[in-house]
Formats: sequence, C-alpha cells, structure tokens
Amino acid sequence: MKAITVNQINYLNIGLMLISCIVAFFLPFELFLFSYAVLGPLHYLTEIGWLHKKNYYTKGKYDFVFLVLLCVLVFYFSYVQEAKSQTQVPNFVAYGLIISAVFVFVKDTLYRVVICILALIGLALTHFGSETEYTYVIWVGVFLPTIIHVFIFTWLFMFYGVLKNKSLSGFLSVAALLLISASFFIFRVPHLQYEVSEYIRSSYKQFYFLNTSLLDTFNMAPEQVRDESSLVYQSNPGFVIMRFIAFAYTYHYLNWFSKTSVIQWHKVPRRTLVITLVIWIASVAIYRYDYNIGIKALFFLSFLHVFLEFPLNITSFHGIIQSLRGVKK
Repeated sequence: MKAITVNQINYLNIGLMLISCIVAFFLPFELFLFSYAVLGPLHYLTEIGWLHKKNYYTKGKYDFVFLVLLCVLVFYFSYVQEAKSQTQVPNFVAYGLIISAVFVFVKDTLYRVVICILALIGLALTHFGSETEYTYVIWVGVFLPTIIHVFIFTWLFMFYGVLKNKSLSGFLSVAALLLISASFFIFRVPHLQYEVSEYIRSSYKQFYFLNTSLLDTFNMAPEQVRDESSLVYQSNPGFVIMRFIAFAYTYHYLNWFSKTSVIQWHKVPRRTLVITLVIWIASVAIYRYDYNIGIKALFFLSFLHVFLEFPLNITSFHGIIQSLRGVKK
C-alpha cells in the first residue's frame, strides 16, 4: 500500500477542520457531546499508549508516575473529598506543568529534587487576592486542562511539525486552524440558534462552567441577559462560545487520528490493541447509558492524558523557540 504523504495529511486535516466547523455552526452542543463521548476515550487510550512508548518525552524512566499521582489527587479532591480551597486542584495542575518542565530539561537527580521541592513550597506559600485568585483558578484550573489543552497545545504541536517539515501545506493547515476558529467570533449567525433539549442540557451540565468562564473572561455576556442558563443555551454569545468549544474538541481528536500513519500509535501488541478497544467500547456504552455517569467514570482517564501530555507540550514549545531562533538539534 502506498504511504500517505505529509502533504496529504495536511490537506486532510484542513478538510477535517472545515467539516468540524460546519457541524459546529449548526449543532454545537450535539457535536461536542458526541466527540467527547465517542472520540475522546479512544484518543485518551491511544495517546497514553503512544506516550508510554516515547517515555513521555522525559529524561527519567519513572517520571510519569509523579504525574499519575497528581492526577489521582485531582480526582480525589474533585469527586471523593471536597477540596480545602479553590486553589487546591489548580495547584495540582500547575505543579504538574512545572515538574513536567523539570522532567524534560533536567537530568541530574539532585537538581530535580531541589527544584521540585522549591516549586512545591512556592505553590504552598503563594497567597492571592480575591480577584487574582479567581483569575488563577479560571486560567489554570479551568482553561489549562480544557480549552488550552485542546486548542492552544494542538496548534503548537502542529506548528512545531510544520517548522520541522517546512511544507506549504503545513503552513496552510496551521493558518486554517486560526482562521476557522476566528470565524465563530466573526460570523455570529443568530438564525442558526435552536432550542437546546433538556437531555442535552442535562448531559452538558458538568461542562457548563467552562462556557460561563469563557463568556465572562472575554466580556461577551450581554447585560440584558441575567440568567446564566439563558446565556449559555439561548443567547447569541452563548452559541458563539459553544461553537468554538465544539470545534476545538472535535478537531483535537480528529487531528490525532488523522496522523496515525505518521505517529504510528496503532503499532502496539495485539493484546494491547484488544484491551484498548474493549475499554473504549465500554466507555461509549457508559456514556450512552447515562452521560453524567460517563463523565465521572472517565474523568480520571481524561485528566490523566492531559497530565501525561504536559512534557510533550513543553517539548513542542521549546522546539518552536529553537526553530524560530535558528537553533539546530
């Protein structure tokens, strides 16, 4: 079979962006819920397996264990024990990002231990004013593991690959992602709004805070809309934000699967592949039975893939800086 070229993959990705964009304009809530339940679990499972083969892009063999432990703490203080403060879970996320940078750049064990301890003490001793604390919680606790992960980090990963391959089709794909994302905010089409069903509202309720946070952060909430439910499900700004969220998540997953021939995530032992498929089918079945139970059941796996991807995100960002500075590896 003839191998798929990089150019073909890039043009395929542009096509996937356009399809995701069109569906997001018409059915944003439904598209998100479908992508998150069907494409999401398969993405988590296959990416974690691929990252494991790459040693998670860190210098230590067991660095990933610390990220797993942090993810356990996030799950515990999200669903088992109430967090002691608003900043507790965001601190776990921030610490995961900090130690991921240590794992990527620092090899000496002593330096690693010292830096990680100092970072832990620094986070523990940091105190915020009420307004600063709110901003920290929103950007680190809400946006970093969600919209920054699925949109910003995806774009950085794509841009890093483009700088390495230097293909016109690659530059077109990263430009297309930005332009299509901007289109949701430029073309605010009120005639495409529709009545969101009670089932969709019930299934989406655990993501609700992401929408209101984005609307509030970017000052998009109209003054005449006082009720948050009406703002998210009935207002034009609410649909604008939802279209962007649905597109960002859907393309995040599709981008991963479109690059199968390059990333080679599917080249694993047959037993591993069977286990992956069984878990994926079971996950989709749980979502089909009760969407909110599915979110809780898959929360750990979802957050785990975010944490384990931090070293790759840092590696991509560092690679972009080096490429732009003309530094050769």
